[in-house]
Amino acid sequence: MENSGRTLVCSVVFLDIAEYSKKPVAEQLQLKQSFNGILANALDQVPVRDRIILDTGDGAAIAFLGDPEDALFSAMSIRDSAGALPLRLGVNLGPVRLLKDLNGQMNIIGDGINVAQRVMGFARPGQLLVSRSFYEVVSRLSRDYEKLFFHEGSRTDKHVRAHEVYSVGSGIPAGRRVVDTVARLRENGSRVSWLATTGPLGLNHAALLAASVVFVALVAVGLTVRGKLERETASASLPAERALTAPAIANSAPVPAPRPARAEPQQARKAPAAAAPRLGTIRLAIAPWGRVIVDGKERGVSPPLRQIEVPLGSHTVEIRNTTFPSHVAKVELKAGESVRIKHRFR
Repeated sequence: MENSGRTLVCSVVFLDIAEYSKKPVAEQLQLKQSFNGILANALDQVPVRDRIILDTGDGAAIAFLGDPEDALFSAMSIRDSAGALPLRLGVNLGPVRLLKDLNGQMNIIGDGINVAQRVMGFARPGQLLVSRSFYEVVSRLSRDYEKLFFHEGSRTDKHVRAHEVYSVGSGIPAGRRVVDTVARLRENGSRVSWLATTGPLGLNHAALLAASVVFVALVAVGLTVRGKLERETASASLPAERALTAPAIANSAPVPAPRPARAEPQQARKAPAAAAPRLGTIRLAIAPWGRVIVDGKERGVSPPLRQIEVPLGSHTVEIRNTTFPSHVAKVELKAGESVRIKHRFR
C-alpha cells in the first residue's frame, strides 16, 4: 500500500462481542463465525483499498481510509444485522499510523484506534456510539446525517480522559428510507402492496397478472369455438345417414368411412410468446448517497444499490440528493456492454 509508514486521519470502527471471554470455547467458535459473516456482508460494498481490518479476538478494528460515510453506514449495518449477537460498537475520527507487521500485513496504531476502543467501551450491547470528532465531521455533511445523532454526555475512561460521545439512532437518512419502505411493503405480503411492486422485466405485478388472465381467457374461447364447430359438423351429417334404407344400402356401392378431421398441431394453437427484451447493466458509484431515477421512474437509493438492469438503448439517469443539485447523465446501452456512472455530491 502506498500510504505505508505515513500518519493519516481516518475513521476507525472498533467492535467486540460482549462477555466473549466468559463463554465456553465451543460457543466462542459459533459466535465468531456469526460475527465474521455479519462483518463480511457489511463491508462488501467498501473497496478493499479503502479499509484495513484487524482481528482482535473477541471483535475487530476497521480503519476506513476513504469516505467517513463508509464507516457510518458499515457500523449501522453491523449493528442492525447482529440480531441476538451482543455487539458493542464505537467509531472515532483521528490520527493513525499505517505500518507492516511481522507477517508483512498492514497494521494500524495511534490515538485514532485507541479512542475508538474507549468509545466502544462506553456502549451497551447492541449500541453504537461515536466520538465528538466523528460527529463534528459527519453531522456537517448532510441534514439527514445530523438527525441520526443524540448527545449522550461526557464519559471518563480508565486513564481519566474525558470523551464526549453520541449515540446513533435506529433511523436512517431520509434519502435511504425509500429502500426500507419498499422492503416493508414486500414483507407485509398484502395483495395491494404486491400488485404495486415491480416484477420480472421491470413490469408491474398487476400488469403481469392481467396479461395472464387475458391469455387464459383467449385459450378458453378458442377451445369452446372449436368444440362447437365439431358438434355442428357431426349434426349436419346425421340426417343423410338415416335416409338410407336397408335395400338402398344393399344395392349401393360401399360408402367409404368419413375421414377424421385433421387435428391442428399443438404448437399452432399456442399464442406466440413475446420475445424477452435484451437488458443492459448500469453500474453505480455514488457518494455519499443519491436517489436513482431512470427515464422518470425511481429505481432505488445508491448506496446500497450498486447496479440496475434496463433495456438496451438510450436512457436518462438522474441522481438526486436532498442537499445538492441533481446529477443527470445520458447513457447508451449496447448488447454485451455495461455503463458506469460515478458521481460525488459536493
